[in-house]
Amino acid sequence: MEIDQYQIVLVNLDPTIESEIKKTRPCVIISPDEMNKYLRTIVVAPMTTKSKNYPTRTKIKHDKKTGWIVLDQIRTIDKQRVIKVLGSVSKTEIKKVKAIIKETFVD
Repeated sequence: MEIDQYQIVLVNLDPTIESEIKKTRPCVIISPDEMNKYLRTIVVAPMTTKSKNYPTRTKIKHDKKTGWIVLDQIRTIDKQRVIKVLGSVSKTEIKKVKAIIKETFVD
């Protein structure tokens, strides 16, 4: 399965501990394609349909639903956790994701 940055993939996130986002759910691939091609792991941000408007989360429309990309729960996972590709993030949503990542982790 080819894995590309900003794809939305269905991922089994279990087992988890305490307040980590759990269960099988859509996630956005954050890691760049060069890493995705050569490493056995990828970096993802889980998605949820229930959230408050936190500054580390951005709204997304996917599969006829409004949800949130949870950028405060970014994690590295093995590619074996990926069940299937569901779609991809729009260019507008990618810009928002990049801005939040930069503000949260770089500035």
